[in-house]
Amino acid sequence: MKSTVEHLSPTRVRINVEVPFDELKPNFDRAYKALANQVRIPGFRPGKVPARVLESRIGRGPVLDEVVNEAVPAKYMEAINGTEVRTLGRPEIEVTKIEDGDQIEFTAEVDVRPEITVPAFGELSVSVDDVETTEDEVQEQLDELRARFGTLTGVERPAEQGDFVSIDLSATVDGEDVEEARTSGLSYEIGSGQLIEGIDDALIGASAGDTNTFTTKLVAGEYADRDAEVTVTLDTVKERHLPEADDEFAQMASEFDTAEELLADLRERLARVKRMQQGMQARDKVLEALLETVEVPLPENVVASEVEVREHDAIHPFDHDEAKFAEWLESQGQTREQFDAETREEAEKAVRTQLVLDTIADAENVSVSDNELTERIIYQAQRFGVSPDQYVQQAQQSGQLGAIYADVRRSKALFSVVRQATVVDGSGSELDLDELFGSQDDDGAPEVVQGEVEQAESSDETAGSTAAAKSE
Repeated sequence: MKSTVEHLSPTRVRINVEVPFDELKPNFDRAYKALANQVRIPGFRPGKVPARVLESRIGRGPVLDEVVNEAVPAKYMEAINGTEVRTLGRPEIEVTKIEDGDQIEFTAEVDVRPEITVPAFGELSVSVDDVETTEDEVQEQLDELRARFGTLTGVERPAEQGDFVSIDLSATVDGEDVEEARTSGLSYEIGSGQLIEGIDDALIGASAGDTNTFTTKLVAGEYADRDAEVTVTLDTVKERHLPEADDEFAQMASEFDTAEELLADLRERLARVKRMQQGMQARDKVLEALLETVEVPLPENVVASEVEVREHDAIHPFDHDEAKFAEWLESQGQTREQFDAETREEAEKAVRTQLVLDTIADAENVSVSDNELTERIIYQAQRFGVSPDQYVQQAQQSGQLGAIYADVRRSKALFSVVRQATVVDGSGSELDLDELFGSQDDDGAPEVVQGEVEQAESSDETAGSTAAAKSE
């Protein structure tokens, strides 16, 4: 087989392949066998028709079609493996010549990873916020822990902010009842923001038995984004009493014997969350600095695929109804043109990031261990509320296991860059990255550290987590 690579652009190549017929004998053998099982010829058992007889009955064309359909994809992969190009996506293959008994010629155009020159990572320098833990923040964490052990007591007074109430709700839109909005005996904490806008104003100052009506915009259901007249009846009012933050409470709510020890633990946990957030900020800023210094030609087909995925995910909750999606965009103060432009920009940044980090991972010989891949799978499974086995099964069915592996590898590559960069805090002091991320092993930043940073990004860790198990 003979193949040549023709560079059409920094991100696309055409591979020209010539395959002599003497290399196709195994393909012809399989083609004859497959066709012999499909054709019924008197005097011969299925699968036992000689090639000469088979061709005399069906002609040479179907045999050549079968050979080409099987051989071309395999020869394309063989040609790719013989080059140093890094292909992206599926190729566009065209068979250009079939000379029976001589050779087959075809071309394959495919996007490729462009050559990217990255800077010396030690030249990157970013500044992150200082880590500062205030006593007010510690007290807030303590109050949240006390709230877990609070008691509710009925009161004979108008409802106030923070009270727990039992209410009945109903709503109408243009005089028509909204069935999904009708409920009774609903428990609600005033000020929690867990219900519709305007509900708190209607409840504060009301007493048990009072009924108030207000206008608000519904956020879900058949009448989503429509103005509705909502009627709320207050049934009961309860206030929460928090336990004293003394030694007895510390022993009940945690593994500590004294309130002082509990406060010290809350203070340390809060500081740890802030350090993880600082690590997240360092990671993001180093990535931004890296992307600003690197020129990355973008493969158009790869970007287009990324845009398609993002648009699909955005419209999917609306059952792919473009009209409903347009109405929602309008309610958000955004046009479809603005959405498309933002989606394109985000897709281009995502592809640029992937290409740069893949280049770095190759240069740094970044590998992913089974333990690191397992940790990422467990973390993702927890995020989506499924078991790790279910998550793996879903990933296998959708062909996403390779993408998970690639994400872990890119994450490790980025942490490798962060470790080599200069990171200073707001006061100008250089951060100890080993203290921030943990000690570095031979393979780069431990995956557990990456997971902790991601958790700090997705939600603040509650400092009272030591008592979570006891309070349940």
